Amino acid sequence: MEYSKQVTMLTNTMLELAAEALGLNSNHLKDMECADGLFLVGHYCPACPEPRLTLGTKIHTDPSFRTVRLQDQVGGFQVLHENQWVNVIPVPGALVINTGDLLQLVSNDIFKSAKHRALANHKGPRVSVASFFSPYIFSSSKLYGPVKELLSEENPPKYKEMTVRDYNALHQEKGLDGTSALQPFKL
Repeated sequence: MEYSKQVTMLTNTMLELAAEALGLNSNHLKDMECADGLFLVGHYCPACPEPRLTLGTKIHTDPSFRTVRLQDQVGGFQVLHENQWVNVIPVPGALVINTGDLLQLVSNDIFKSAKHRALANHKGPRVSVASFFSPYIFSSSKLYGPVKELLSEENPPKYKEMTVRDYNALHQEKGLDGTSALQPFKL
């Protein structure tokens, strides 16, 4: 419980900073309920004797506004940067923060969702905990789209509005195939 409380406080602070970076009131993203839902996923990947023969976790983007990842010292987490896979070297006590698809949507592509993967490793086991922050998906019929204050003739909306429930259903249906579930919502 204490971890959930602390990671939620951190995420709320990051959302305030993201809102300010977008030129919005610091509470704008929090007021949109961007982090009202928390979904925790624990990953346990045993050592793999022949890592080159298996996939690990496929390339994907996260179905959230923000993802906070606590990882051990084994490594294997990679982010795609300028068409190159970059190892995210574990740092004791550090957290890995990902921008998710929903923050890309509401920011109208100002913030980009991070494509990433986890490689199988001969060391191990590898353990991580991912905290996915988004609105409560099961009860919300609220529409999300690019924040109106960010739009202009020079910066028209790049996405149509959608519910988080519809987005998550599409994300689940398509699976981890290396593409973003935002594609069908592009204008």
